[in-house]
Amino acid sequence: MAETGVNPTAAALLGLLHEGPMTGGQLMAAAERRLAPYWSMTRSQVYRELPVLAEKGLVRLGKPGPRMSQPYAITAAGKRTFSRWLAENPGKDTIRNPVALRIAFGSLHSPNQLKNLYTTANEYHTEALAAAREQVKNAKKEGDNYDASALEFAVAYHRAALSWLKAAPVGG
Repeated sequence: MAETGVNPTAAALLGLLHEGPMTGGQLMAAAERRLAPYWSMTRSQVYRELPVLAEKGLVRLGKPGPRMSQPYAITAAGKRTFSRWLAENPGKDTIRNPVALRIAFGSLHSPNQLKNLYTTANEYHTEALAAAREQVKNAKKEGDNYDASALEFAVAYHRAALSWLKAAPVGG
């Protein structure tokens, strides 16, 4: 946990709440729209973190809306905590690639399994690359150079993954 006492998921929620009050579902949609190309967040993480942030006084609950959904708003303390989190050292990357893990055990795959693994991974990275490029274009059009820069990381990642997959061994 960071010096601020918030983990990256909680910090991401605080950052998103700078846009205005949102329900858990709206936060999940905003995270998917803005962060998913380079940062994963699950629904369970979002709903686990929100009560913790409220208990710490970093967000406050609004009035229940339709289907008992409750909007959360960032508090002044939440903004200060987020600002301190931004200034902290981000630490080291954690790489967890399920395809690379399976390729590490490639000699134990059948040739058909490897072919399917590569095909599926290529399709995923090709689609994700196109989507990330579109998001970069939209962010630039909206004048959000910081969002565009973060999304460029996703573009470079998917390009690198596709290049790596082309050179991956096919068995034998």
